[in-house]
Amino acid sequence: FAPDPSFCSNAGSPIPVGIDVQVESIDSISEVDMDFTMTLYLRHYWKDERLSFRSNKNKSMTFDGRLIKKIWVPDVFFVHSKRSFIHDTTVENIMLRVYPDGNVLFSLRITVSAMCFMDFSRFPLDTQNCSLELESYAYNEDDLMLYWKHGNKSLSTDEHISLSQFFIEEFSASSGLAFYSSTGWYNRLFINFALRRHIFFFVLQSYFPAMLMVMLSWVSFWIDRRAVPARVSLGITTVLTMSTIMTGVSASMPQVSYIKAVDVYLWISFLFVFLSVIEYAAVNYLTTIEERKQLKKRGKTSGMYSMDAVQAMAFDGCFHDTDVDMELTPFPDPCEENETRASQTNISNADTSPRLKRKRSLKGNVGRIILQNNHVIDTYSRIIFPSVYIVFNFFYWGLYI
Repeated sequence: FAPDPSFCSNAGSPIPVGIDVQVESIDSISEVDMDFTMTLYLRHYWKDERLSFRSNKNKSMTFDGRLIKKIWVPDVFFVHSKRSFIHDTTVENIMLRVYPDGNVLFSLRITVSAMCFMDFSRFPLDTQNCSLELESYAYNEDDLMLYWKHGNKSLSTDEHISLSQFFIEEFSASSGLAFYSSTGWYNRLFINFALRRHIFFFVLQSYFPAMLMVMLSWVSFWIDRRAVPARVSLGITTVLTMSTIMTGVSASMPQVSYIKAVDVYLWISFLFVFLSVIEYAAVNYLTTIEERKQLKKRGKTSGMYSMDAVQAMAFDGCFHDTDVDMELTPFPDPCEENETRASQTNISNADTSPRLKRKRSLKGNVGRIILQNNHVIDTYSRIIFPSVYIVFNFFYWGLYI
């Protein structure tokens, strides 16, 4: 036998080459590199009458890879492949079978890594569609016609194929044409498969810890508002833990420019934890103003401030001995100064409209009520925060599942 490069071009019509594929395994799927690795048996079928021979028993002849260099074989390659190789243990996994009428079966065992263009906008509740594409490198559709040998049944898979992070929903075969401006049209075959991600792993590693941190941040609403170290340390701890969870998820993902579904959940959870810290900052600030106002009223009555250790610590955050008398000069209260200024303005501007007076009076009353009942903020937070978070979870899982 001798190779004949003109085998296709001189025939007058394209040489039909049938293809069938048996997928042995899908070895890995990489989100970071956006590729997959697959091991498969690639089989070619065509007829070369020059290879026909006489056989009394009509039996085929089988050869190994040493004969491949001496005859013409299709030059099929994998489009968008990054790495590929033919297995060579213990010898090259190549088989050539020739039948008496000139029909040829050429089989290879190949491992190929190819690109898969993934969309992570719904990650980790996503389904990825990947394909492995086969095409002739040199012969266009005028010389070589690639087709699936047995139609949709040309693609078969091992029953035991499984992946750690994905369900394999379907395998399908399809065909099409590819155009290159300098060389023309080429037949292209597609091995399509859909992968649906396992959600349970991410529930345990990301979603469930985030839920626990949000609920843990609500514990501060039941701690006494004067226990500053307890509530502050709890808030800071939950914020840092949420930051660690978000960093861990981002480290295992490609740096895409759009928002993923897991980012939405983690950032909203982080916002709830952050707001719980802000809530205590507001409660503590209003409590401090209220206590200062009470101390000032008592100072006006007695002419001197007499504070015990608890009051002093609540006043400036430091501990003072109980046997030390602290003479403090009264300092103006912001609320009373505002009221004095408002009254002076009303006296000087006698023609102010009644509506403006009622508005200022309403604002003053609201501010006074909030100041005197700042402990109610914690009571409302115990109801509002869990209710809003439950509603958010309801809409999130309803939208992405």
